[in-house]
Amino acid sequence: MSDLITITDAAKRFVKGRETISIFDKLNLTIEAGDFIAIMGPSGSGKTTLLNLLGGIDRPTDGAISFDGARVDKLTESQLSAWRAANIGFIFQFYNLMPMLNAARNVELPLLLTGLSAKERARRVQAALKIVGLDQRASHLPREMSGGQQQRVAIARAIVADPKMLLCDEPTGDLDRKTADEILGMLQLLNREMGKTIIMVTHDAEAARYANRVLHLDKGRFVEQGAMA
Repeated sequence: MSDLITITDAAKRFVKGRETISIFDKLNLTIEAGDFIAIMGPSGSGKTTLLNLLGGIDRPTDGAISFDGARVDKLTESQLSAWRAANIGFIFQFYNLMPMLNAARNVELPLLLTGLSAKERARRVQAALKIVGLDQRASHLPREMSGGQQQRVAIARAIVADPKMLLCDEPTGDLDRKTADEILGMLQLLNREMGKTIIMVTHDAEAARYANRVLHLDKGRFVEQGAMA
């Protein structure tokens, strides 16, 4: 596998009043294409901040972030938006679905910023919903679906533009164990069968077992905890 992302000596600091808060300093990480990494650590250790940096939602205070050999942190805002739309899919704990839109329309949202025709958008939406097993629920609203089904819709939305990387922030934090395992199995399938690179923040040790690597982020440093089966 080749390196997809390289984080080199990254620092992230926030200024709050007269105080400067350092989330991490000189953070280094290499992520290979096709990897599935679980990131664990105590609250406030910078896990979500790291996802935001990887997804181009935020920029490092210092250091470099490269994706496929190109410096993401050097892109303009418009370039960053285009890069994010083409390469990154986001999956959140609370699904972030639009309540007034049905499953198909929610999944279509990332495609509305592309130049794809309505016919091609519909084809991709149907394909994404089929991958997550919800192609028969395309016309259902979020309130008409269970939490697990809503998260499946969110996964379909994340993969509909065929991104190289999925960033998952506590994707099973709001689900029971059985449903969580179904969702995690789906992520594992996307990783193994479709080659998606997945970075998942989780507090759940059981969820982390689905990953190939587990990294513990604490006090601005990574400690690798070994590969999973």
